[in-house]
Amino acid sequence: MFSIVPIPAFSDNYIWCIIDDASHTAAVVDPGQAEPVIQFLTSRNLKLDTILVTHHHPDHVGGVKELDAAFQPDIYGPADSPFKGSRMPVSEGDTVQWHGLTFQVLTVPGHTLDHIAYHTAQTDIDNAPALFCGDTLFACGCGRLFEGQPAQMRHSLAKLRALPANTRVYCAHEYTLANLRFSRDLLPDDSALEGFEIACRQKRENQEPTLPTTLEEELALNPFLRWDDPAVARAVDQRRIEVDPALVGEDRVFAQVRKAKDTFRG
Repeated sequence: MFSIVPIPAFSDNYIWCIIDDASHTAAVVDPGQAEPVIQFLTSRNLKLDTILVTHHHPDHVGGVKELDAAFQPDIYGPADSPFKGSRMPVSEGDTVQWHGLTFQVLTVPGHTLDHIAYHTAQTDIDNAPALFCGDTLFACGCGRLFEGQPAQMRHSLAKLRALPANTRVYCAHEYTLANLRFSRDLLPDDSALEGFEIACRQKRENQEPTLPTTLEEELALNPFLRWDDPAVARAVDQRRIEVDPALVGEDRVFAQVRKAKDTFRG
């Protein structure tokens, strides 16, 4: 009944379009540009009735005003946000109902302070639960901490890490190969990462998205979710990565991984 298509935008954004095939209506997540969305909807003879916003950055909300003028959709977004274009502000514990799907709203600050994610445990989209996480979680990566702190971001990622392992992760950028270059440099002996990199390179050579991944894959591969993995802790300790001395334990490991990525030039 439902299908989902990535609409490319800018150089590496994906605007995820959820389609109700029965009613020929659609919802889009984080439309940073209106033009590619309008072109896609027109080509499929679809009407946009809902927009889901995860955070305020321009490459996620830049097309909202034009799409609002064209379609008058329901617009959901974080309640406490610099972005004021949402008619339905939502926060932790709220739900969004769309054509029989129920999305739970999760507050996941770190990349920005207003960041939220949308998760449905239903399996109506590609026969699996779905997570629309914006710039909080990437394939083998996570968002830079533009506004939040490391412990805050780790807590947000822990919230996502606790979701069902078969959840499909629909993040907002095609950053996978760049993230894998860092991950493979950090963990050069990780054979699972090597195999995943080979598969992702093949997809990109075929001009296919590397997304979505599954949460199960991210738990096994993504160093930003492996703060309790001794191999990751050893890798960052060997590099003597200095972070706030007040950070201890898993928060410290995560902060070290994030700083290592911020300074990586590979």
